[in-house]
This record gives sequence, structure tokens and C-alpha cells, in this order.
Amino acid sequence: MKIRDMNAAEISTMLDAINIGYLACALSNVPYVVPLRFVHNGGYLYALTTIGRKLDIMQINDNVCVSFTEIKAVNDWKSLVVVGKFEDILKSIDGDSLHMFAHRLLSRTPEWWEPAYTRTVLRGKERPLVPVYFRVSILQATGHATVN
Repeated sequence: MKIRDMNAAEISTMLDAINIGYLACALSNVPYVVPLRFVHNGGYLYALTTIGRKLDIMQINDNVCVSFTEIKAVNDWKSLVVVGKFEDILKSIDGDSLHMFAHRLLSRTPEWWEPAYTRTVLRGKERPLVPVYFRVSILQATGHATVN
């Protein structure tokens, strides 16, 4: 098996097609990684989440990384790493707002709110379901793929 770099067009195509990625953030040199659904549009990755640790971290340290992987077989896969900046999207009911744009963009696919907006009970306590939209401005995207 050989591994090669993906070009910009391949990276963009994969970002447009894949939607579940792993968001990595860190605080005080302690990393935190969670799966989320993302939609790629215009140099950004848009996402929905709920309040919790990841938002607390990203509001302090806006440097994030998102990893996407497409695996067809052990010797047939693609992997992307996106480095970017977290940007909170303020809630607004104005139809032209970034908040409504993010909602429309994300809600184009079935079950678009999962895995973020689901009932969660952690350590015996139910987490409040408060939807929060955000985006990651893409600063750098690199990809690798196997050669068949």
C-alpha cells in the first residue's frame, strides 16, 4: 500500500461529501475530542452542538482541529485534517442572520441535529439541550489517501 497527498480539489470534494468529523480542542495542554456533524461552505465548517465542555474550551482557546476519515477497506481510505479557528454564531431569528444561514445549511440532511442535539445523561445528570451553532474558519486543510 502506498499513501499520497491529496490535492486541493480532492480535499474540497471530500469536505463537501463527508459530514461526521472529530473536533479537537485543548485547554492548558489537555486535549478534548468529540464527534460532530459538519457542513462545508465557503471556507468554513458549520456545526451544531449543545452547551458543555467543548464550548467552554473553544471560547477560551479558539484554535481547533477537525479530522475526517473515509474508510472503504484497510488499504482503501482517505483522511483529512483541518486546522482552524472556532467562531461562535450568535442566536438570531432574523432570516438574513448567520445563525439562520447555519440552520438552513445544516438542516438539509436527515437527522442533521445528531450527534450533537440528543438527550445526554452524564454522571447521573441530564445535560440541558441548548442548541448552539458555530463555525470553524479553515486556515489549513491537508489530506492523505491510499493508492490502489
